[in-house]
Amino acid sequence: MDVAILYSGGKDSTLAIEHALRKKWNIKYLLSVKPNRTDCFLFHFATVEFTKELSEVLGLKHIYTTCEVADPVKEAEIVKEIVAKNPVDAVLLGGIGLQETQIRSIRDALFPLGIEVFATHTGLDEEDLLKEMISKGYEIVMTEIAADGLDESWLGKKIDKDTINDLKKLSIKYGFNLLGEGGSYNSLVIDGPIFSKKLDILDSEKIMEGKNSGYLLVKKIKLLAKLYQR
Repeated sequence: MDVAILYSGGKDSTLAIEHALRKKWNIKYLLSVKPNRTDCFLFHFATVEFTKELSEVLGLKHIYTTCEVADPVKEAEIVKEIVAKNPVDAVLLGGIGLQETQIRSIRDALFPLGIEVFATHTGLDEEDLLKEMISKGYEIVMTEIAADGLDESWLGKKIDKDTINDLKKLSIKYGFNLLGEGGSYNSLVIDGPIFSKKLDILDSEKIMEGKNSGYLLVKKIKLLAKLYQR
């Protein structure tokens, strides 16, 4: 099966890549859409620009574009225009299927093209998936927050075996999804078993737009050679 993967650089879309590789599907390209505004419905804002470097690390073809609108139908049309020119059998999204606006909008846009749209881990347990990623050696950095219970201290923090329990407690107390689906937080995966190099954040700034909303502005990165592959 020929697939495209909507790739933000975050944990869910990275896991979708691993899933497709494991299934031996042909990943024709990764598709990344970088908003020029923070209020888009379908796409992550923070750090999407680094998908350019990460796609090279992954050795996969990459299509990168921008988004200037904040409307789920119009945003989905951006995906449709690209996929129409670069046909595949399916477009994969990360996550467990709770990002309903994203899935529905893109599915509606691609339906006339006969292209399937689905989240790769629909119905699975979010805690199990997150712990699995951590155990495999994925390094996940929180880059954007938009939920009660998440404050500035989480920006730039790694989600790992030392912090996952704190994140779980907050998700239970404040009612947001542990994986961040629905927009409560976004992330950037800087290393993992499918990466040939590691992305190192050298300089960044926390930009807060409210008590519980903000993003990490990454100003400088470096790709580091890995001494060994997992």
